[in-house]
Amino acid sequence: MVQQSRSKSGGSPPGVPVPGRAWLVLALATVGFAVNFWAWALLSPLGPRFRDGLGLSSFEQSLLVAVPVVVGSLGRVPVGALTDRFGGRVMFPVVSAATVVPVLSLGLAGHSSLGALLAGGFFLGIGGTAFAVGVPLVSAWFPPGRRGLAVGVFGAGMGGTALSALTTVQLVDASGMAAPFLMTAAALVVYAVVAALLLRDAPGRTVPAGPLVRRLADTARLPVTWQASALYAVAFGGYVAFSVYLPTYLRTGYGLDLADAANRMAGFVILAVLMRPVGGWLSDRLGPVRALAGSLALVVAGAVVQSFTPPLDLVGTAAFLAMAAALGAGSGAVFALVALVAPADKVGSVTGVVGAAGGLGGFLPPLVMGLLYGTYGSYAAGLALLAIAAAGALAYSLTGVRASVEEHTRRHLIRRRRPCTADTAA
Repeated sequence: MVQQSRSKSGGSPPGVPVPGRAWLVLALATVGFAVNFWAWALLSPLGPRFRDGLGLSSFEQSLLVAVPVVVGSLGRVPVGALTDRFGGRVMFPVVSAATVVPVLSLGLAGHSSLGALLAGGFFLGIGGTAFAVGVPLVSAWFPPGRRGLAVGVFGAGMGGTALSALTTVQLVDASGMAAPFLMTAAALVVYAVVAALLLRDAPGRTVPAGPLVRRLADTARLPVTWQASALYAVAFGGYVAFSVYLPTYLRTGYGLDLADAANRMAGFVILAVLMRPVGGWLSDRLGPVRALAGSLALVVAGAVVQSFTPPLDLVGTAAFLAMAAALGAGSGAVFALVALVAPADKVGSVTGVVGAAGGLGGFLPPLVMGLLYGTYGSYAAGLALLAIAAAGALAYSLTGVRASVEEHTRRHLIRRRRPCTADTAA
């Protein structure tokens, strides 16, 4: 499954040619991921507006933006397993078309009360499951030495959240509450049609046998499932938490207006998005463990600095940008690890579980930040908890995960050498 390794951390050379069709699939999958994430993130930029208009508490506002995150995260588990079974060619159009319904509901009628927003946000979570469709689809098209970069490029589709941050408030101000929802619904419909016509699964794709429950149980027994889940809960969970809560944090903690806070959130998201392929690329060359260790160390440093609430103009902005770059690169490195180590017929299932862990990692921090700020009037404790979590993930990467990758590489090399030994003996 893996080419000869350059390092004990699992890096591999990228010399195997890639079929031309693979690049088209990668482009289509990345666009689909971005469009679905655009829909998934529609409520976050409007959180402060709903708070003011509906008189929501800090906790209610946090709950509103967190509900799509947790539903989209848990939904990745069955969607990933279904993608292993039916393929991305079927699942991408299905997920995109299903997301249209809550988007239209929220835009046309579902924004007048907290209950309606929570119900619409619940089903909006469907858009967040697109990630579990794209990783196995893209991974199957690329050889092991290129999968880190390919999955990282696909992961850049999380920039759909930046698109939401940059356009949602402006569209509402210019054309009314329905405008961003109608535009996103139209994009989802167009993508679902294009994907149904052009998307293809990789030739010779391994289709798993057996019922869904049994396959999920087998996935749960793989060490990489839980190792990658723990790391992704910190890396991608941190990214999601900031992307949904940063406007509130900046407005409450630094007194920025809504438009300025949304633009700064977009900058955070764009940098994280750009760094995700870099994390995959570094993993192909240095190994995912080294890429993860460097990323997590930078998260620790940025969170410690920001816990002191430094001036935003220089130190605070630098701390946030450092964390954005590190969380993006770390997220790419986690799925380089999955693509390297997970069995080919379980990549979707593993991706679903790991993606769920990442989303859940993003669900809790906004609630914790809202509760801590409501209690103490400061975000320092929440950022200190992020630093502690990242430090724990760093230690785990350098111990348990490193040992697992080295064992996987050793077993692969033994399997590669056995035919040669038999031929020589003959």
